[in-house]
Amino acid sequence: MGAAQRTGTDKAEESGPKGGLLLGEDWVTPEALADQELRAGRGRRGFAALNRSPLARKIVIFNMLAIVVMVAGVLFLNPFRDSLVLQREQGLITETELVADVVEAQIAAGVPLDAAQAALAGVKLGPGVEVFVFDPAGRVLARALGAERPVLEPPRSTMITDFLNRVWSGISDVLTAGQTPSPPPSALSLAEQVLPKAQTGVTAVNTARAPEGGAMFSVAAPVMQAGQVVAVVALTSAEGEIDRLVRYEREQVLQVFVIALLVSIGLSLVLASTIANPLSDLAAAAELGRDRDARKMSPGRVRIPDLTARPDEIGRLSVAMRGMVAALYDRIDANEQFAADVAHEIKNPLASLRSAVASLHLAKRDDQRTRLLEVIDHDVRRLDRLVSDISNASRLDSELVKEEEEEFNLIKTLSNISEYLGQQAGQKGVEFITDLPPEPILIRGLEARLAQVFVNLITNAISFCEDGDAVRVWTRRRDNRVLVVVEDTGPGIPEQALTKVFKRFYSERPQGDFGNHSGLGLAISKQIVEAHGGVIWAENIRPTHADMTSDPLGARFVVGLPV
Repeated sequence: MGAAQRTGTDKAEESGPKGGLLLGEDWVTPEALADQELRAGRGRRGFAALNRSPLARKIVIFNMLAIVVMVAGVLFLNPFRDSLVLQREQGLITETELVADVVEAQIAAGVPLDAAQAALAGVKLGPGVEVFVFDPAGRVLARALGAERPVLEPPRSTMITDFLNRVWSGISDVLTAGQTPSPPPSALSLAEQVLPKAQTGVTAVNTARAPEGGAMFSVAAPVMQAGQVVAVVALTSAEGEIDRLVRYEREQVLQVFVIALLVSIGLSLVLASTIANPLSDLAAAAELGRDRDARKMSPGRVRIPDLTARPDEIGRLSVAMRGMVAALYDRIDANEQFAADVAHEIKNPLASLRSAVASLHLAKRDDQRTRLLEVIDHDVRRLDRLVSDISNASRLDSELVKEEEEEFNLIKTLSNISEYLGQQAGQKGVEFITDLPPEPILIRGLEARLAQVFVNLITNAISFCEDGDAVRVWTRRRDNRVLVVVEDTGPGIPEQALTKVFKRFYSERPQGDFGNHSGLGLAISKQIVEAHGGVIWAENIRPTHADMTSDPLGARFVVGLPV
């Protein structure tokens, strides 16, 4: 991560409530702050807008799919039918065994087996049940039918189930076109299916399905005498008893499903409006800025909708986009100002060059020409230095982002710089003093860039010193910061210049040193330090309780970096 990425780009926003539920259009920006294009788009918004939103459609469809899958699973597993089938089978087994006990009692009382019809006459059978009595050879000796009455009174409406059944029947008719449906099995044939197993002395149960899909049950129980099977009693149920009950239960499930589906669609539309609409406005605002740039339209600034009142990710996105747009405009303003400053600074040496070249044609004496050539050479070198510094300053932002931060020993870096620049100071007759702690101080950042800052500060201090002056570099750690201080005993900084020394192209130099510095060194140093989350300032050195109007003892530059 580059050093510049740690600097904040978000502007202070007026925050709304941090909690609570926002629905519908509660988030909408005040009309006074919204662009006309955005207001016009909101005026056309409605259900049709949600219908055109892919995100809204996805929210509605996915919420519907969850309910559809759940209900389909319940209907497919069919727990109601399985439970009813089991209960019905147990009821028929009990009823069959009771009838078999009646027939066995008649035989034990000396009534012949051929009189089984009379025995069945006194048995009260359930509705829709048909009973058969077979002899050991499988011949029907007696037969009786239960009372005819509806299972449930009064019958309930199954409109949804009937509609789905008709749809399914229509699909089945199309898929089985040309096939003749088989007739439903008779009660006697169902009884004969379980007869062989009952003749072995055990109770047999069988569940069959009619062509219409209804369940039909048959149960057979043996009549025993002296350990031998003397007769078999078989009961069969009417078609569709269980399915009628299942249809009622399924109708209730489908009714709840329809209600839940409608509620889910409504809530999904509300949820989609709180997500898709603000995202649509954010996208429209961004597209509006793009189109303005593309079509060279009005230079008015693009306003990103203020959704800071939303306590969710969309609110965070709005804050981030507003901060990003504000940072971009700040960068545009800074670039425009930089371009204006560059044009102003280049004009001065160009004007001097133009004047010198024009005067060169008029000069008669060799000493005049030599002087003019020196002026031209000075201005050319000044332009070259200025263009180089401008190039470095313009590339600094991108380089600070691209370069990777590493942990390094600040004391070692300062020692190496002091050793090299101390020799330069000694050649000028300036005493160079260092006061660095013996223990290492580790910081994370771009070592080469921070070294550039310290080199700028120390060389500036040396340039303002004369023979007999001194430059002192010292470092101290203070809690979570480390201070690097560069002091000199030079002329100090004019009071009116203390707030200007870090501005681009500002240079406060003696007359004889004019044009040898571009005025970008301190501005670049401040940019690098702030990109590392630090601070830098300049001040004059004065004795304690000194008169503020007295001459300073020198200048001091302080760099504070986070540890």
